[in-house]
Amino acid sequence: MFSLVTVGSNNIDRSKIFYDALFTSLGAEHSIIDPKGRLIYQHNGCMFLVTPPIEGEPEARGNGPTVGFSVSGPDQAYAWHEAGIAAGGKAMEDPPGKRLVHGVNMFAAYLTDPDGNKLCALHNLDAE
Repeated sequence: MFSLVTVGSNNIDRSKIFYDALFTSLGAEHSIIDPKGRLIYQHNGCMFLVTPPIEGEPEARGNGPTVGFSVSGPDQAYAWHEAGIAAGGKAMEDPPGKRLVHGVNMFAAYLTDPDGNKLCALHNLDAE
């Protein structure tokens, strides 16, 4: 459904360490940095960007929006979660595990990035 997702950051160097660890755990390449200083990740036909706010104001996370990443199963969700924590993220919500989401059995792991953006690794257990 989405072609790209963008989150803001007040510290691109710190974000690069964090997101390189997350995307490496998913089998993606490390980022490229474009001339505007944005981190760009590409994986499985999708694009994820991390950028300093273009209007020059400090980044301010939304309290509610969450970016979800598809993972291949619980093992990859755990690896994603551990990589994120080791690279400066913070665990949030319940520990990684099974959830019933609108009647679908899911496996989810939640983090915030160093700027406070909410992230989720998600796998549909019913699709196995």
